[in-house]
Amino acid sequence: MAPLPSHPITTRHVLSQLLTLLLIHSSATAALPVNVWPKPTSISWSSPHTIASLSPTFQFDCPSSNRYLSAAVSRYHRLISSERHRPISDPTTKFSTSPTPLQSLSISVADLAAPLVHGADESYTLSIPNYAAADATANLTAATVWGAMRGLETFSQLVWGRLHGRRVPIGIEIRDAPLFGHRGFLLDTSRNFYPVEDILRTIRAMSYNKMNVFHWHITDSHSFPLELPSEPGLAAKGSYGRGMRYSVADVGRVVQYGYEHGVRVVPEVDTPAHTGSWAGAYPEIITCADKFWWPAGSSWADRLASEPGTGQLNPLHPKTYTVVGNVINDIASLFPDPFFHAGADEVVPGCWKTDPSIQSFLSQNGTLSQILETFINKTFPQIISHNKTAVYWEDVILDAGIKVNPAVFPPEHTVFQTWNNGPNNTKLLAAAGYRVIVSSWEYYYLDCGHGDFLGNDSQYDPPPTSSDVDSNGGSWCGPYKTWQKVYNYDITYGLSEVEKGKVLGAEVALWSEQADGTVLDGKVWPRAAAMAEAMWSGNRDEKGRKRFAEATDRLNEWRYRMVGRGIKAEPIQPLWCLRNPGMCNTVQPFVPQ
Repeated sequence: MAPLPSHPITTRHVLSQLLTLLLIHSSATAALPVNVWPKPTSISWSSPHTIASLSPTFQFDCPSSNRYLSAAVSRYHRLISSERHRPISDPTTKFSTSPTPLQSLSISVADLAAPLVHGADESYTLSIPNYAAADATANLTAATVWGAMRGLETFSQLVWGRLHGRRVPIGIEIRDAPLFGHRGFLLDTSRNFYPVEDILRTIRAMSYNKMNVFHWHITDSHSFPLELPSEPGLAAKGSYGRGMRYSVADVGRVVQYGYEHGVRVVPEVDTPAHTGSWAGAYPEIITCADKFWWPAGSSWADRLASEPGTGQLNPLHPKTYTVVGNVINDIASLFPDPFFHAGADEVVPGCWKTDPSIQSFLSQNGTLSQILETFINKTFPQIISHNKTAVYWEDVILDAGIKVNPAVFPPEHTVFQTWNNGPNNTKLLAAAGYRVIVSSWEYYYLDCGHGDFLGNDSQYDPPPTSSDVDSNGGSWCGPYKTWQKVYNYDITYGLSEVEKGKVLGAEVALWSEQADGTVLDGKVWPRAAAMAEAMWSGNRDEKGRKRFAEATDRLNEWRYRMVGRGIKAEPIQPLWCLRNPGMCNTVQPFVPQ
């Protein structure tokens, strides 16, 4: 028997609920042939439901002097010509009175030479006229090539239907620009290796979702898969094997593919911690390499690493700076993006304390923070000497134990990426005047919720009592971060207007202890798409209300379209929900827990 409701049910209440259900169902069943993800900032449609055919000889008319725009135009022409997407729920439409199919899209770009950097203008306007009184040409105008690419993606999503029955809405105008200039995805390729094709497919999926930064966490303690001209021994002895390395040619291929898709490739070679994989080539500059990460009988505070895979660079060894200097120079040469991510997270005291030279330094009243500051003072100037902005994880100035005086980091040359303590750490960094990238693990870590990879872990065997819920699933970062949780995170929560201006945007992250190319697409998509829309046009409607309920049907449809484009995104609902719009919603009032 169902429990009695906690409040009396009145006739008025029942009628109100039924009316709400009818409104939801009727609005959903009136499906429109417009489902752009991420949702544009402004759409006006003078003739709702009016569509026209797309000509079998449809063409793009655009300038040819920019190779990246030319590559994008060719790509979208192939996509529109070959895609066979049809909405799962048939849209309500009526044909234009004009018998003429849409013949072309005219593209105009104000600045063909604007570089792909943070802050590049990605705005565009797309107009498809009701051409009963106009010629059969749509228009796309953008300030830069990168904005034109976003407009091309939007146009591609407006087209639907089969080869000889492709449709497009007309009488529609879209004015669009992102809220945040940094909309990224971090992929860790050290703990498990990803072939280049997996990376390229990911970048392609990012461009579909108007994301623009691929943060490549290339190396870590587990492996060093990047072949560097000045330090070939690092990959030769630190990778998982000959077939699990990225050559200079591979890097060039990824970088160029990124440009062609409007996606910046930002490299990260994490130092001075997370460097155990360097020990194969240079054992003398790595402390606690190849030791058991958490010695039996020791406290957590005395661990040598925060997970299996030990090793940290020794900032007191002179050769450290020769090797690191070569690495910095090679990375700066291979990756043209102005951002250089230098890591600097999770320096573990126990690892450094195993080294005799560091023990001697500490015995003379030195501190571990001074050792870290020595490292930063010698490497930070070299990074910015390449006209780079140095990006660091927040730990380097916010860690409770080992941290550097913020005065070392001029705000004009430094960006911090936050991953701890939700909006609180974002506020600490922004209030200090620093630009911030938000990757709060509580919302944006896509690897969370799959347990942990440790053996012999008692978290996997809680007592079988009714009161035990095992809320974290045996993982420090559990539970699983649902697409709704990703979508609903307000990355500037609690910030002043000045502080909000310091937030560049956000990144979702896939750390790869339990991921590789076989599960990549499903773990990333469509959850990364949820962040993409929140960063592009926000997660609230025009009345300021969270719009994740309205977004559900759109994301569901978009997921199917991504699958059709070769991205194996996981489902978010039964297919039945798309075939029965509105029936998978709830009309019960939301009660915060």
